[in-house]
Amino acid sequence: MSAASSTTAVPALDKVDFLKLQNGSDIRGVAIGGVEGEPVSLTEPVTEAIAAAFAAWLLEKKKADAPKRFKISIGHDSRVSAQMLQDAVSRGIAGAGLDVVQYGLASTPAMFNSTLTEDDAFFCPVDGAIMITASHLPYNRNGLKFFTNAGGLGKPDIKDILERAADIYKKFMVEGLTNLEKQTSTSIKRVDYMSMYTSDLVKAVRRAAGDIEKPLEGFHIVVDAGNGAGGYFAAKVLEPLGAKTSGSQFLEPDGMFPNHIPNPEDKTAMKAIIQAVLDNKADLGIIFDTDVDRSAAVDSTGHELNRNRLIALMSAIVLEEHPGTTIVTDSVTSDGLTTFIEKKLGGKHHRFKRGYKNVIDEAIRLNSIGEESHLAIETSGHGALKENHWLDDGAYLMVKLLNKLASARAAGRGGGSKVLTDLVDGLEEPGFAVELRLKIDQNHSDLKGGSFRDYGEAVLKHLENRVDSDPKLQKAPVNYEGVRASGSGGWFLLRLSLHDPVLPLNIEAPSREDAVKLGLAVAAATKEFPALDTSALDEFVQAF
Repeated sequence: MSAASSTTAVPALDKVDFLKLQNGSDIRGVAIGGVEGEPVSLTEPVTEAIAAAFAAWLLEKKKADAPKRFKISIGHDSRVSAQMLQDAVSRGIAGAGLDVVQYGLASTPAMFNSTLTEDDAFFCPVDGAIMITASHLPYNRNGLKFFTNAGGLGKPDIKDILERAADIYKKFMVEGLTNLEKQTSTSIKRVDYMSMYTSDLVKAVRRAAGDIEKPLEGFHIVVDAGNGAGGYFAAKVLEPLGAKTSGSQFLEPDGMFPNHIPNPEDKTAMKAIIQAVLDNKADLGIIFDTDVDRSAAVDSTGHELNRNRLIALMSAIVLEEHPGTTIVTDSVTSDGLTTFIEKKLGGKHHRFKRGYKNVIDEAIRLNSIGEESHLAIETSGHGALKENHWLDDGAYLMVKLLNKLASARAAGRGGGSKVLTDLVDGLEEPGFAVELRLKIDQNHSDLKGGSFRDYGEAVLKHLENRVDSDPKLQKAPVNYEGVRASGSGGWFLLRLSLHDPVLPLNIEAPSREDAVKLGLAVAAATKEFPALDTSALDEFVQAF
């Protein structure tokens, strides 16, 4: 329903459970109708209320900066609902009495950056920033991420904003919404902030190569943006640095994502960039997710540099710059990665929890208590560096790789991407790896009226007791999430999903046979919980 088309008071608007829109430190919902069973939840009035709530939250948090007029920047990825939601966000902010600076198509990292940049021509620094994105989710979804100069907002902040939004939504009257549209046009400015952001990335690579104008001259690098917001990287970053980018693909923004999901963890997406590298005989391939906060690479032989390999590569680069530093990762990283970081590179591996915000916050916490950490990185491709304000920036991660290529070339060492591949030489990789998802039926009588979280914790406690009494299994001495144990030359981790009634099970082992042995140990413990759907695990252990 159009916010301005009705003539009745907005109690006519549908009731909305705002807290259901929370997805950890983001807001996510269905923005476009047409998919059966997925009603629209992120409507224009809902989005407007959330934006107004963020404005109120920001004013309260930064009241010491008053009486200046606050500015909030807005950017979006390539989703089909982007323009509609940008308009709604703009109305909400302007209606709260704050100025709006629209960037149009942008990346999530650039939005955070706009709170730090000092340049009056770009109305920077802004006081807050909103990115309209739902990362790699399907075309009908969208969402919001929020930033101040202290970084991305955390879970408690998002809950606070959604509670405020619920109150604002109740008070919305059509007259008020209509007036907002008039007010909005007077307080909106539009700037091409991405040109400044990309210029800074170019300068960083030139600086690393000793101020050479075109340090990537002679390199052929292809980019796959998956029709998300990262298409700029080929023409605005690589080409000014002298790289040849022919063969780059899916650079045009298209919110229907017609070629593949923009996700460096997706097998189809990785196959696409590998093929592009091989077909074009390129030195390197780079792939981004929709809003460019995640990335991965492919070397000239088609060898993937993602997940554990990307973490190993970034660890090697960071530990050259900061010997002995602690590398913080999520919980599903391999034992081989720990050995590589600690034995080969001389660093310390701090394996923490899933969730990029958890990993980043833990690295910040370690620094605050005197344990130096310069890299926080997840297997998903979210990576943040201390030198870059702990921002998970997929483009900046790739710039760190380009710096290595450029400095090697400047020092007279050629060999294309071999300089990168050599850095991960010696990383032990499993012969077999699998992730299985065990779902909890929330309607099952075995929950006895309790929450799925309580039930999941009971499953984990039971498994932990079984591991303790099994001489063939060794519980991980330090573990922050779920139950992790090693045995049969490999390891498994069973943990509770951050948001869903699911227990993901990761197993890595030298062979499928060894992985099945570990799977059987988990199956023996989980069979006593009838509300847990173990069919994926049962199928895995029986298929061998």
